[in-house]
Amino acid sequence: MDIVVEAGDREHECCGAAIERDDVVTFDCIHHVEPDGRVRLIESHHDRGTSERVKGRVSDIHVVQDAGASRPILRVPSGSALRGFDPEDDGHLEDPWTGEVITSDSTDFLVTVRTSR
Repeated sequence: MDIVVEAGDREHECCGAAIERDDVVTFDCIHHVEPDGRVRLIESHHDRGTSERVKGRVSDIHVVQDAGASRPILRVPSGSALRGFDPEDDGHLEDPWTGEVITSDSTDFLVTVRTSR
C-alpha cells in the first residue's frame, strides 16, 4: 500500500534527515483530518500529537510548488542542507531522471512510502 507523508516546512528544516528514493524509512506522523474528511499524515520530529507511524520504502518524492502543483524530485535534502548549513550538501533539488537542478523556494514535500499493510 502506498502512503503519502507530507514532509518539510519547519519540522524538516529543524532536524530532518535527507530522504531519498528507495530509502527504507520510519516516519512519526501527525494524523490530521481536514474538515472535508481527507486525512493528512505530516512528518513530525517533535512530540506534537504524533499518532501514526509509517514504515516502508520510499517510492516517490515530489516538491510542492506554487498553487499546489507538484514536481518529482530525486531526494529531499536534510534540514540543515536546506538551510545552507551542511558543508557536504548544497541542498539543491534535482529531477530524478535527468539530474537537472530544479529551482524552487518551496520546502514542502510529498514522500510516497510503500508499506506492507
